[in-house]
Amino acid sequence: MSHNLWLEFGAVALAHGLAVASPGPDFALMVRQSLRHGRATAIRTAIGIGCGITVHVALALLGLTLLIRNSPTAFAVLKVCGGAYLIWLGWLALRSGGSSELTPEPEVRGKSAQRGSWRRGFLTNVLNPKAALFFVTLYTVLVSPETPRSVQAGYGLWMVVWTAAWFSLVAVLFTQAALRQSYLRASKWIDRALGLVFWGFAVNLFFAKLG
Repeated sequence: MSHNLWLEFGAVALAHGLAVASPGPDFALMVRQSLRHGRATAIRTAIGIGCGITVHVALALLGLTLLIRNSPTAFAVLKVCGGAYLIWLGWLALRSGGSSELTPEPEVRGKSAQRGSWRRGFLTNVLNPKAALFFVTLYTVLVSPETPRSVQAGYGLWMVVWTAAWFSLVAVLFTQAALRQSYLRASKWIDRALGLVFWGFAVNLFFAKLG
């Protein structure tokens, strides 16, 4: 092997770690899920976001994500789908009108709520074309063609686990009792602000350039 796999893995892990930590739709969703619905729901949402990474990694390894990079039409379709989903999330936040009490945990509310929280995280990540472009760039620029596919898949597994772990940490931080009680006092305005944040991400996505 003509290159150091550990150095390559370090570069991939660093690039991905910085990308995950940067504010985006995933983070905004985690904040709302944590404050409004509690830790169990938020952690399931975090796992859904992590599982969404598997789709981007698989497509990048198969070379299918290049279709998005090289096809304005494919990119536009994904932008519309992702933007529409963010608009829907924003509408849910805006119409909620705040809350006078904390939402029960999903164990109380039933299995449908558990599936819904995972699915919401999964779709928010998968329908983000910027995430798709990030992964194809990551595998094109930082990963050598000489790297075995099994190792490249291992990089992907690390990114899945790290993403789920990072957003689970976000869930733990934002579900502190004192913070959630503070949320109740201004939930109406916080939900409206987060709704506008989702819409802002949608507008940014609609105007995103392919490249």
